[in-house]
Amino acid sequence: MKTILGILLTATLLMSCQFKESMVMDENGQGRISVQIDLSEMMAFGGGLGADSTMTKQDTIIAFKDFLIEKKDSIATLPLAEQENLKSLENYNLRMFIDPETEEMLMDLYLDFDDISEANDLFRGFEQAGSLIPGNALSMGGDAPNSDDQVIGVRYDFVDNNFKRDSYIIDEVAHQTQMDSIGPVEAFLSGVEYTLEYTFPRKIKSASIEDATFSLDGKTIEVRRKFIDYMKNPDVLDLEVSLEN
Repeated sequence: MKTILGILLTATLLMSCQFKESMVMDENGQGRISVQIDLSEMMAFGGGLGADSTMTKQDTIIAFKDFLIEKKDSIATLPLAEQENLKSLENYNLRMFIDPETEEMLMDLYLDFDDISEANDLFRGFEQAGSLIPGNALSMGGDAPNSDDQVIGVRYDFVDNNFKRDSYIIDEVAHQTQMDSIGPVEAFLSGVEYTLEYTFPRKIKSASIEDATFSLDGKTIEVRRKFIDYMKNPDVLDLEVSLEN
């Protein structure tokens, strides 16, 4: 299974993708977090996921748990560590929305959490998402996904009204190899944005990113960065937020 960058490189119109990571948290620290990729512009130009003249409107939710059951035999042949990694994704869900008439195409991976630390596998889940979509450009073939290709990870934490998002490079060598090969498409990737949008149960008292924007009620923060900058240096989307008591 390819990395997020690999997904983009597979696409015919790289500049058309936009990423959004959103979270809504309630007073008890529970909530939903998701990563969404908007492929609508790709679809408009005929470069969508398996787009053709027979494509029909669909709004489908695929549970990772069901996928793991369906592929249990092939997954059982994987090394134990990889089986455990895939098992940790069982509470994730993937929503695919396609509407040929409005030329909309969205892929949304989400998790309903009791504690935000449960989302620490969010990006490994996103890397596997293509394996859950049969017959499209994101599905790289094979019965069982490979979880060894993830280059960037994220840790989440929320303690005593303080939220933290910490991006990090998992494999320095693989990351450098990825960056060394990015040259031919870097100009295209410069048009892709990665947006954070987090909504908290109380007003935000302070945030570590100076150019962030806030909602009128002060509970939602939004941060935008170029995807290529994030791929080169994941720290550009590190974020610490303190809430009012």
